[in-house]
Amino acid sequence: MKLLSSLYSLRIVSCLLLAVLLARPAAAQKYRTAAGIRSDGTNYGISIQQLILPKTTIEGLGMFAPRERSATVLAERHFGILGPSLNYYFGAGGHFGNNRDTGNFWGFDGLAGIEYKIAFIPFVVSFDFKPTIEYGSADWNRFPTAVSVRYIFLKKKKTGIFQVLDGL
Repeated sequence: MKLLSSLYSLRIVSCLLLAVLLARPAAAQKYRTAAGIRSDGTNYGISIQQLILPKTTIEGLGMFAPRERSATVLAERHFGILGPSLNYYFGAGGHFGNNRDTGNFWGFDGLAGIEYKIAFIPFVVSFDFKPTIEYGSADWNRFPTAVSVRYIFLKKKKTGIFQVLDGL
């Protein structure tokens, strides 16, 4: 079972590397604030993303499983692929949680993913791979993949004080 999980993770990383090779340096994401749901099949939760610099977001995750609760904060850098609506992103952060059986745990997270802003409607769909290293948990590492669907609350505007920072 571990071998299948490792092969699946390797396939995801290979696809993301291919996306990097096809990337355009131009546009990144098309929104400032988005929030929605996230699931990896066993954990469910909320995802809130806020643009803090051009092409850079902070994402907060609140995840819930039958015996576990956790909160994660991630900093992410977005890059455009084949147009302004499709992006790949990388990031890192940390998490804290509680397992009913083993108590509190905490750790560090990496993140690599791809997102698509759906045309004509204010929704973003993303798929990501978020490996973690954990302390205080029965699992010292995890390699989950997840899907998020977020509603765009604030669109990115081309004017204003942040226009100067768009070249970053």
